[in-house]
Amino acid sequence: MTTFAELGLSTKLLKALEKTNLKDPTPIQAQAIPHIMKGRDLMGLAQTGTGKTAAFGLPLLHRILDIGHPPAPRTVRALILAPTRELVTQIHDNLTIFTKGTPAKVIMVVGGASLNRQAMNLARGADVLVATPGRLIDLLERGDVDLQATGYLVLDEADHMLDMGFIHALRRIAKHIPVKRQTLLFSATMPKDIEEIADTYLRDPVRVQVAPPGKPVERIVQGVHFIPNGDKARLLEEYLKKHPTEQALVFGRTKHGSEKLAKLLGTWGFKVGSIHGNKSQNQRDRTLTEFRNGELDVLVATDVAARGIDIPGVRHVYNFDLPNVPENYVHRIGRTARAGAEGTAVAFCAPAEMDELRAVEKVMKKAIPVIGGAPWSAEMVAAAPKPGQNRGQRPGGGRPGQPKAQGQATKSYAPRGDGKPQGKPQGKPQGAKPARPMGGGQSPSRPNSAKPARPQQNRRPG
Repeated sequence: MTTFAELGLSTKLLKALEKTNLKDPTPIQAQAIPHIMKGRDLMGLAQTGTGKTAAFGLPLLHRILDIGHPPAPRTVRALILAPTRELVTQIHDNLTIFTKGTPAKVIMVVGGASLNRQAMNLARGADVLVATPGRLIDLLERGDVDLQATGYLVLDEADHMLDMGFIHALRRIAKHIPVKRQTLLFSATMPKDIEEIADTYLRDPVRVQVAPPGKPVERIVQGVHFIPNGDKARLLEEYLKKHPTEQALVFGRTKHGSEKLAKLLGTWGFKVGSIHGNKSQNQRDRTLTEFRNGELDVLVATDVAARGIDIPGVRHVYNFDLPNVPENYVHRIGRTARAGAEGTAVAFCAPAEMDELRAVEKVMKKAIPVIGGAPWSAEMVAAAPKPGQNRGQRPGGGRPGQPKAQGQATKSYAPRGDGKPQGKPQGKPQGAKPARPMGGGQSPSRPNSAKPARPQQNRRPG
């Protein structure tokens, strides 16, 4: 069996690793580290939770420690770009642990924090800078950071970076970095756009792949539950009550919908928090800390949290809304079954989400087992309202003056996909009773409410 010592890492890094949970290299680490230490450009394809941060962080730190003198003011020796503040924080924290007892200096810059303070931190230079693209561009425009001496560039979660519209920011940043550099690209999926980025920014890269793109961790038990949108909240309550002592992560599609759902779960007695784009950095950090420390049982989040949450205690992931980007499903469910543990992932599928479900199954190259309800018929899918069709409608469905569709419930008090309550709660919600969580072959009888509109992408989040 390969060990970190056999990979040739410096004794200082090995001493720091002794104080962590990393005992033996994971497959991506064992394969990638030797190539990176030789100076090769590398494209790493591995599912989330496989140890990619150490795979690129340890060999970079090994090479930087060989330099033997501190960086010049405002300069950066290695730049790591990640799409979200949570992922930047996770990478920074891991690298800080690896560099304990060494002179290497690791700095992070993200949006939502003091720009002036970040500039002051960079004034003496950095061995490693971990950054979100938007905030790094802010600092470059102010002249607070100089990338002309940057010899290493790492693009982590590159596929998600593309999803969030960072390709233009990447082009702007790359102009400041020397062409002669070592470039590493890590991604969980390999869409065509990633291949184009690799062709543009990497030179004769080594390709390392430890699992097929889109393949989830084998220890995750997956299932899909077919349920109308209006019944999703009560079904989620049933699932959460079945595992009262185990932490759960719930993914919604929109910021407003996730916040509404979190508040509703709070009124039902759950210790719940939420993180999404409308939260400040301090709020998000505080909520993640509470969740990590076990003070919260449930965390409701948008895809901003799908990458960057490394909390071993998460045992269950619920896709309250299926993602618009099918590859994001893999990253969502990858938040469980971490550090060798097992986990479950349940997807709730309303009629209007059948296309999303098929796209997810196409990416994974297999069907998700049905654990509740039955697949929606073509007629139900065709009748399901599409985004925007429910504007101006009454809670019971239909436009003013029009008769209600046959079989449609009069009211639903659980949040719709957009998170807005329908009517005022008076006791238990009316309408069809949700199918039992772990079985029950009956197809829900009432059609779905409107599918929420796609969230507007922010080209410079963080």
